[in-house]
Amino acid sequence: MNGTLTRLLWMAGVAMATAMPCGASSAAEVKDARVWAGPDYTRVVFDLSGPVHYKLSQQDGKVVIALPASSLAGGFNGPAAQGRFKGMTNTREGGTLQLAANVAPGSHPRDFMLGPSGKAGYRLVLDLYPDNAAAATKTVATAKTMGKPVVIPTAEVHRVSDFKKLDSRQVAALLGGERKVIVAVDAGHGGKDPGAHGPDGTLEKNVTLAVARDLAAQINKQPGMKAVLTRTGDYYIPLKRRYEIARADKADLFISIHADSYTSSDARGSSVWVLSSRGKSSVAARLLADRENSSDLIGGVSLAAENDSLASVLLDMQQGWAVQASDVVANNVLKALAQLGPTHRDHIEHANFVVLRSPDVPSILVETAFISNPTEERKLRNPQHQRALATAVMGGVKDYFESSPPPGTWFAAQAARRAGVQLASVDASAKSGAGAAKGGDKHRVARGESLSSIAHQYGVSVSSLKSANGISSNSLQAGTVLMIPTG
Repeated sequence: MNGTLTRLLWMAGVAMATAMPCGASSAAEVKDARVWAGPDYTRVVFDLSGPVHYKLSQQDGKVVIALPASSLAGGFNGPAAQGRFKGMTNTREGGTLQLAANVAPGSHPRDFMLGPSGKAGYRLVLDLYPDNAAAATKTVATAKTMGKPVVIPTAEVHRVSDFKKLDSRQVAALLGGERKVIVAVDAGHGGKDPGAHGPDGTLEKNVTLAVARDLAAQINKQPGMKAVLTRTGDYYIPLKRRYEIARADKADLFISIHADSYTSSDARGSSVWVLSSRGKSSVAARLLADRENSSDLIGGVSLAAENDSLASVLLDMQQGWAVQASDVVANNVLKALAQLGPTHRDHIEHANFVVLRSPDVPSILVETAFISNPTEERKLRNPQHQRALATAVMGGVKDYFESSPPPGTWFAAQAARRAGVQLASVDASAKSGAGAAKGGDKHRVARGESLSSIAHQYGVSVSSLKSANGISSNSLQAGTVLMIPTG
C-alpha cells in the first residue's frame, strides 16, 4: 500500500477518535429544519443559532437528538415526511430539548455539525442510510493502485503490508470485471458561443465538434474504451456543466477540444493545458466550504460527513492524484501532436480554465492549432487533418491507459496478463538457479519509477537492490521485473 493510503488510514483513525458531535457549551435555538430525500439516503438539516453540544441515540424506530439547554424558535414546525424520514416530535426533559425523528425500518444515522458558510449559519445534519449502505460506509479504504483511487472493502486488506504484495492480476480480481475506460470528449463552445473566428470565417465551434466526433469514433473502436460527448450538435453548454457531465458518467479522463487564437496571425502550433495550482486551490476551497449542499464523492467517499481535517486529506489526496495523472496524459498527447508539426510550446501549460476543475477526473484541454493563422485555419477546415488531430490525441490517451490502467478495466486485465507472463518467466529463471535474491518479492518497474523510489517502497537500500539484480547502472527500463532482497 502506498504512503498516501497509509496516511489516509491513520487520519481516518484520528478522525473517528476525535470527531465527537460537539460544539461550544452555550445554548442554541433550533430555528428551522428541512429534509432532502435522494436515491441513496435522506438528509435532515437543523438550522441553529449557534454551536451546541448534542447527543444522538436510536430506539424503537426513532433517532433522538438531545440538545441540553436549547429551545425551539417560535412557530417552529417539523418538516413533512420524505424518504427515510417519517416525521418528527419534540419533548423536553428537564432543561434538555429532545427532537425525535421517526425513521424507516433499517435506517442507520450519521450526524455531524457544520459551521457558518456564506449565508448559512450553524447546522446540525442527520443523514439516514439503509443498513446495507451504512455497512459499506464503515468498511471502506481509499487506495491508489495502478491509477484512479477506488473504494474497496477493508476486509480485503488485513494489513498495510498486504496491499503492496498484490500483483496486478490480484488487484484486477479484487476490483472485479473488465469494464471499459470512459473518456469524456468536450467540443469547446457551441450554439450561441461560436468561439474564435478564422480570417476566412471558420468558426471554432464547428472545428471542435468535428475533431471531437472523430476522436469519439476512434475511442469507441478501441477495445476497452468508451467515449461520452458533452455535446453532439451545435448548442451551448455552460462551462461548469461540461465537467459535471464527465463526473456524472464516471469518466476516467476528460478532454476539452479547442482552437487557439491570437492577435498576431503568425502564432501557430498545438498546445495542451492542465489545471493550475491556483485553480486546484479554488476548487478545494469551494468543496470544503459547501459540503452540506454538495453531493460530491471524492474517491467514492462523501466529504459532507467528514470532519474538516479528514475531508481536507481526502480531497487533497484525490486532487493530487488527478493533477498528476493530468500531467502524464497531457505530456503523452503533446508528444503525439508534435508528430503532426511544431507545437506552440515544448511543454504542457497551466491555467485556471473552468472545464478543467473536476476534483477527481484527470482533465486536459487541447488547443488543436491557431485558427487565427490562415495556414492553420485551412488545415483545421480539412476533414483529413481533423482526423489526424483526433488520431494524435487518441494515441496519447491510449498510451496513458496502457501505462496507467485504472483498476478493474480491460486495460488493467491486459496489463495483468502481460505481468503474469513476465512473472512466470522470472519464476522459471529463479528455479533454474538464476537470480541473486531468494525468497524476495518481485516488482515490475512502472514508468517514472527509479531505483531509489523502489528501494524506499520496500525498505531496502539502493545498493542491495542493485546487487540482488546484477545492476550497475542507475537507470531503469519500464517493464523490467526486479527481485527485492529480503531483510
